[in-house]
Amino acid sequence: MKTTYRLMGIADFITLANGLLGTAAIMFIILAVETLQNPMFDDGVKSNYIWWAMGCIILSVIGDIIDGPIARKYSKRKILGGTLDVMSDCVSFCVAPALLMFVMFGRWGEASPMWTISLAIAAGWVIVTGMLRLARFQYEEGSNKNYFHGLASPGNAMVLITFAALIWLQPSSGIGPNVTTECIFCFESNSSAHQKPYFDFLILPIMFISGGLMISDRKLSKTKKGMPMRISGLQLLSITVATILSIIHSTEVGIELGKTTPQFLLYLLSGALIIFYIASGPTLARLENQDDESE
Repeated sequence: MKTTYRLMGIADFITLANGLLGTAAIMFIILAVETLQNPMFDDGVKSNYIWWAMGCIILSVIGDIIDGPIARKYSKRKILGGTLDVMSDCVSFCVAPALLMFVMFGRWGEASPMWTISLAIAAGWVIVTGMLRLARFQYEEGSNKNYFHGLASPGNAMVLITFAALIWLQPSSGIGPNVTTECIFCFESNSSAHQKPYFDFLILPIMFISGGLMISDRKLSKTKKGMPMRISGLQLLSITVATILSIIHSTEVGIELGKTTPQFLLYLLSGALIIFYIASGPTLARLENQDDESE
């Protein structure tokens, strides 16, 4: 124990905290599907725990952003850093988001076997491609290029959280007839007149596309300076504020009546920025490279 401690630098403790945040997200996901006595929740989910799980993943993204500069400035010991970073990222940005998608869109016992199997395959795809992405990052870590090959694993987490939240918060989801909250994850059953979110089937292509981007050769600019950094900062700010608002206004059965619009718009902004970043990735990388050469 003492020997291991001596191998660690300051940034390694942040990386460990990031991994614990990913673990906390998984714990919240488990709590979200805990069996309840209230018939409204038969085969259902506790909405408030879903938002807390998202919050933990976003906090881990923030930690992942700051541990790099801290490691370069303060940590002299880098023996464990790379390996710890890969393990932490796999838990927080691959496993936790994949499980979150499976719980959010599993249709709570009302789904056909084909849907459940398809969603499970998509979750497995995200985890496997995330592991491959992280292994490739470890291999290319010494590269001084100003772009990544493929979508970074924190970017994958942002993609999944953003579009999952948009599907849940869409205005067309409707309100249950005798419910004082907007039932953003409703479904039809014998015990409730609720319905599942419209367009929830879109999560499957989103998961497959996000996983595919992680192992693609597409050049995506690193978000360390210039326009990519501004885009990333605004996207992270919008998704963070939206998730905080969702946590504040959430109940076990949904979000308080009339409290979904601000976060829906913020998630929409986050999604637009993500799409712009991915679509313009090679162009931004080329512009950054030209700026570096001119300097």
